[in-house]
Amino acid sequence: MPRPPSHRHRTLGPLADLEPHLPPEWWRTLFNANYLKTDGDVVENADNTSAEVDLLVRATELKPDQKILDLCCGQGRHTLELAARGFQHAHGIDQSRYLLSVARRRAKQTGMPVRFTLGEARKLALPRGRLDCVAMMGNSFGYFQHADDDLVVLDAVRRALKPGGLLAMDLTDGDWVRRNHEPRSWEWLNAQELVVRERQLSADGQRLVCREVIVHATRGILVDQFYAERLYDRQQVADLLTRAGFTAIAEHDVLEAASSRDQDLGMMAHRVFITARVAERGQVLAQVRGEKQRLTVLLGDPRLPDPVKRDGAFNAEDLDTVDRLKREIARWPDVTVRFLDRHAQFATLLAEDDADLVVNFCDEGLHNDPARELHVPALLEVFGRPYTGAAPACLGLCADKAHVRAIAASMGVPVPRESYVAQTDEDPAPALAFPAIVKPNVGDGSLGIPVAAVVHSVAEMRQRVKELRAELPDRGLIVQEFLPGAEYSVALIGNPGLDLQPLPILEVDFSALPPGAPQILGYESKWHPESPYWTDIRFCQAQLEHGQRQRLVQWSARLFERLGCRDYARFDFRTAADGEIKLLEVNPNPGWCWDGKLNLMAQWANWSYGDLLQAIVAAANLRLGLQPSDAVGDVEARVQSIA
Repeated sequence: MPRPPSHRHRTLGPLADLEPHLPPEWWRTLFNANYLKTDGDVVENADNTSAEVDLLVRATELKPDQKILDLCCGQGRHTLELAARGFQHAHGIDQSRYLLSVARRRAKQTGMPVRFTLGEARKLALPRGRLDCVAMMGNSFGYFQHADDDLVVLDAVRRALKPGGLLAMDLTDGDWVRRNHEPRSWEWLNAQELVVRERQLSADGQRLVCREVIVHATRGILVDQFYAERLYDRQQVADLLTRAGFTAIAEHDVLEAASSRDQDLGMMAHRVFITARVAERGQVLAQVRGEKQRLTVLLGDPRLPDPVKRDGAFNAEDLDTVDRLKREIARWPDVTVRFLDRHAQFATLLAEDDADLVVNFCDEGLHNDPARELHVPALLEVFGRPYTGAAPACLGLCADKAHVRAIAASMGVPVPRESYVAQTDEDPAPALAFPAIVKPNVGDGSLGIPVAAVVHSVAEMRQRVKELRAELPDRGLIVQEFLPGAEYSVALIGNPGLDLQPLPILEVDFSALPPGAPQILGYESKWHPESPYWTDIRFCQAQLEHGQRQRLVQWSARLFERLGCRDYARFDFRTAADGEIKLLEVNPNPGWCWDGKLNLMAQWANWSYGDLLQAIVAAANLRLGLQPSDAVGDVEARVQSIA
């Protein structure tokens, strides 16, 4: 007699309604070894795979030298079949670590040089405009809880394709499934296991919700799981592809899957095969251009004092910087623009503003108060105006260095050792080695961080804390380990899940400073033209090992998303004495000046200053779903050079 199992898997028993038990992201865990057993009669069927790839190649007229992405590739059956037929640049992406491990093992066994990478369809980390074809085969579309996420996937695919590139997808015929799905079925998987299935339409009739219970003859219930798929009819698919910017939508053969068990085919039984093309660039612009896009650009107020700037006011170089910005934007052919810089009238003017997009370049803060930088987007939120850059919550969070450090540390991003010094702390001596650096916890433009911020003893540290408390009495302070090595800046343009791309990484060159001078980018480097920190510090393109560069970009991208940055941001790092690179700070809405770090990095990507400004606007347009200008379209073509 078989030994009773030591435990039994949880099962819910009879259910009248399946939908309440459906996990929102069921697809994260369902595609495992059990999937290859329950659906293996179809998805591990060589005849099915061959027939599906036959149709793919025939419908798309693919050539062996073209770049093909098999999106949601699963165990790689289509990718490997393409490689076996001589397609040299087939690449698979899937979110299931288990299925990818199967795919990689099979590629190694067959000697196929196929690359498989982990990734989610909504967040394709791919350069823009590189692919000739994206294939979504095996009914891999419509899994998400919300239909808008399917549109996000199609948007990501369109951006990854070249102008004129093709999307090919097979998906279940929604109308057919509504009429023909089996409410209950069961079949033996092997001599010991059977699967029992239940199916119901969702309350809104837009998805088929399925339950799958796998039972072992002696061990009992192994799995009780739920999944679902959105049921698109042909017109809905065409409408969705059109919304995502595809043209030349064509329906090809119906796919009727075969089964090695000749039993329940479920969602794979009756599928439609559709192709759609990304319009050539000129066609896209002709379709979306329409009227000129109306921009309103917000700037600092030159009439008001500015405590961060030299001598507490706008200087000639500041006014020249603004003039350069205005001249660049005035060159854009398909926009109309007005500039607002009179802060006393911001509320009135923004309440009446009819711009399609507000470009928030007011990084001085409302009334030129850096503590009120977040008030500018807050006004835009109140009046419901779409705008570039970070939201108020992000600006407020990132202004607090201690909070950013804590979040970064929780994410595994290396950070310096530091102590927070509150205004009420009588003895601020931290448990740190020297040298150290004393900074305001909240600040902008290196205010409160002169050369004297670097201290070498407890006495110097206490004196500097005393001076800062007198200078900035409302601020908490931090005492941080001084990192003596190379300093780097990473800039990201775009948005997570859309088109987040790094610019070439910048390194700060302190080598020309006088011997013994503290090597920091402090207040003098930004606001004292007579200082060697203004004249002798240089910036160069960082020469990093591939792994180092990859880590910096990955840390920055994770922080970008976690902190809620939007459209563009800069991340500053510095190297510790032991060689470990650590995060210094995060700068949402970093300086847009023609001679600033951001534009230098853009130049190394072969962008002009105008290209950089246009890329920021392009990122906001894409995020907000707004009409891009021709100038933005031109910049989109250049993004691929950065990756």
